[in-house]
Amino acid sequence: MGFADVAESDAEGLQPGTRVFGYLPPSSHLLVAPEHIDGHGFVDGSPHREHLPAAYHRYLRTDADPFYEERYEDQDMLLRPLFLTSYLLDDELGDGGLQGASTVVLSSASAKTTIGTAFLLAQREGIDVVGLTSPGNVDFVEGLEVYERVVPYGELDSLEPVPTAFVDVAGDVAVRGAVHRHFAERLTASIAVGATHWQRFRAGLDDVAGTDGLPGPAPRLFFAPDRVTKRSQDWGPDGLAKRASDAAKPFVEWVAGWLEVTHGAGMDAIEDAYLEALEGDVPPSKAHVLSL
Repeated sequence: MGFADVAESDAEGLQPGTRVFGYLPPSSHLLVAPEHIDGHGFVDGSPHREHLPAAYHRYLRTDADPFYEERYEDQDMLLRPLFLTSYLLDDELGDGGLQGASTVVLSSASAKTTIGTAFLLAQREGIDVVGLTSPGNVDFVEGLEVYERVVPYGELDSLEPVPTAFVDVAGDVAVRGAVHRHFAERLTASIAVGATHWQRFRAGLDDVAGTDGLPGPAPRLFFAPDRVTKRSQDWGPDGLAKRASDAAKPFVEWVAGWLEVTHGAGMDAIEDAYLEALEGDVPPSKAHVLSL
């Protein structure tokens, strides 16, 4: 995700110089076929993109975007899609998804989607937020001060088996199994969100929504577009955007205080950053913003 300026346009209502936010390839230019142009932006009607979810072919004008603040462009492009998942997940948990839990355990506690979820959950009264992370990230995660407690994966047994909801961002079958076996009947919900432990997932060792005889409730997959549909019906699309952007602004301001952003330009910089991230060499306190 990122920002781009309209260089040339034959589309009525879309002038050169218009700045937009959306899904962009690693390229200096992108040719689109604008459709449904309005004051908020447009949709790329190119045939090869029509099967994609709306988030991947919708471009929003920054001058009509409730999320946009020029000074936070870096944080916006890095965090917006992730925070939207965090917001929708927190909304679902607060809308009965906790199933009576007093504690929420989040795996991959240093991941930005997890951090956003913890940031929001920490504002809910009566909920203890526990982060599971690798030993090397414990100090960083504790320093965020949005988790009631931070526990290395190998010390899961130190947690008291109180009524607990598990939010699985790691997508690691070993972690999921350990959580289910530890909490057993005290586990009220098990929600799979992603797979940050991508090596195990790619190797076929994980089924994000797999059950395979685990004690406790069957894991279920959280699908953010379904939540978007529900809340768009409840509040209207503009109402959802307003609520999400209001929640995002304090989060973005907070993250800007500790996230170190490295800027790069050109294909070599993109390749270097991609390989660094793929190998897990980017610490959670740093991020790359790249341009062409």
